[in-house]
Amino acid sequence: MRALFCLLLFVCLQAQAQKPIFINAEAESATVYFNGVELTHKANAKLPAGTSEIVIKNVADYLNENTVQIGAPSTLTVLSVQFTRDYISEYEPDETSPAVKQVRDSIALLKKELDKTTNARVSEVKTLELLDKNNQVYGQDSGLSVTELMKMVDYYKAKRTETANTINTLTEKERKLNDAIARLNTKLEVNTNKAEKTSSGKLVLQVMNETAGNVPLSISYLSSLASWVPFYDLRADNISEPINMLYKGQITQKTGLDWKKIKLTLSSGQPNQNNEAPILSAWFLRFNSGYAIEDRANAKVLNNLQGAVPGINISSDNGTPGTASMYEKRESSINKYVDINENQLAVSFDIDVPYDILSNGKKHSVTLKEIKLPASYRHYAVPKLEKETFLLAEIEDYSKYNLLSGEANIIFEGMYAGKTYIDPNSTSDTLRLSMGRDKKVSVKREKVVDKSGSKFLSSYKEQTFTYDLTVKNNKKETIALMLKDQYPISTDKEIEIELLESDHAKINKETGVLTWELSLKPGESKKLRISYKVRYPKDKVIYNL
Repeated sequence: MRALFCLLLFVCLQAQAQKPIFINAEAESATVYFNGVELTHKANAKLPAGTSEIVIKNVADYLNENTVQIGAPSTLTVLSVQFTRDYISEYEPDETSPAVKQVRDSIALLKKELDKTTNARVSEVKTLELLDKNNQVYGQDSGLSVTELMKMVDYYKAKRTETANTINTLTEKERKLNDAIARLNTKLEVNTNKAEKTSSGKLVLQVMNETAGNVPLSISYLSSLASWVPFYDLRADNISEPINMLYKGQITQKTGLDWKKIKLTLSSGQPNQNNEAPILSAWFLRFNSGYAIEDRANAKVLNNLQGAVPGINISSDNGTPGTASMYEKRESSINKYVDINENQLAVSFDIDVPYDILSNGKKHSVTLKEIKLPASYRHYAVPKLEKETFLLAEIEDYSKYNLLSGEANIIFEGMYAGKTYIDPNSTSDTLRLSMGRDKKVSVKREKVVDKSGSKFLSSYKEQTFTYDLTVKNNKKETIALMLKDQYPISTDKEIEIELLESDHAKINKETGVLTWELSLKPGESKKLRISYKVRYPKDKVIYNL
């Protein structure tokens, strides 16, 4: 009998030891990568001596179980870690809590009042139905005089209106009571769950504790449910001042929990972590054969004339002009709150200002740095392809600013001018940024009819093309303008091309591109001419001439 009692006692102790202990983790910091996030939480668990099962709530909905790291005192040994979204929670609110009891009592009183209101409304509805069923006077010999009949009509009308109004009032009261009960239920949920937002993810830990007591825990892991992209605001008041750049990050997260007052770090590195020690191998440098010898950014912005000029793709939000008032508020002191760390593989921004980032999948903007970029400006025009002039800003030695590839808003002379794209992955020492279209510098390309035409010579056809290019500076300061045009290049020995006039342009004979570097004073205009002749067999057609 004594042995049986000891066995039952042992089983009871084991059952008590195996009861899971539920705790909530509080998000403390987040390192956000381009394709993931490393979250760090803190928690406290009151543990008995011996083996226990801890269920840590309020972690990300999805996380990489292999990246979980648990920080704990030396008296605690973590035996196993498991991530799950299907753990059945046995956590119940503390009904003895005064706050919970007050909410419960309020809900009970409101429900009683709701029942009374519902009963009164149902009675009024039945009364209205009864009035509607007995609203007719049958037969011509009813014995009612006109006066009595009018009294009956007035009574019915007044009573029906009164009853209908009472029903409307009671219905509105019911709605308000239901809303109040719903708000109290929500408050009850908040009281019983301290976290800002309850996620479905849980970490289940099997631990062994040497001594009973309160144990602080630090939990970190990687999740793929957050990301960030660089973004910029470029502001230039005129072409004689530097560019004011706001370096920003746009964070998106759907981890299932709201980040409240969290310390943020944004990194351009890769979040992949494993437990294998890295081994260095030989580091070989190679040229990328997929790129032309000439700098790709220069080629995109300046020399590609076969379509719309790449690199100068300005959008203007459905074409609606607007002011830059939404960008007026600058965080000029943000630089002292952000530490920038750079190595060969990544750039990271440690932000000392705590942020709130909600788990709603929307973009949240974080300002990282404000930079004044010394820039030289020049205008750029290709009137054959585009009737407007573009303003380019050239920035030297830009690598020291730790720029990353991303979109940029352009605010020029107080107006929002659209978007551009910053690509710092260039082999050139100069970064060229498109600052948008400048309507104060006009450009026009016109065909000179009396200098153009066709001739037939024996078996050949000869065509002459002449164009005048006119540019005018309507600004109050002198500008530098790069003007480009072209003449065709032959790919067939039967097609002969002769450049007749280039007006002192710099000629690239391999591409047929003509470039003029002009300086225009305020109000000054210049006219340039290009003329060329094409000779080919008259029985053939050149489809793209």
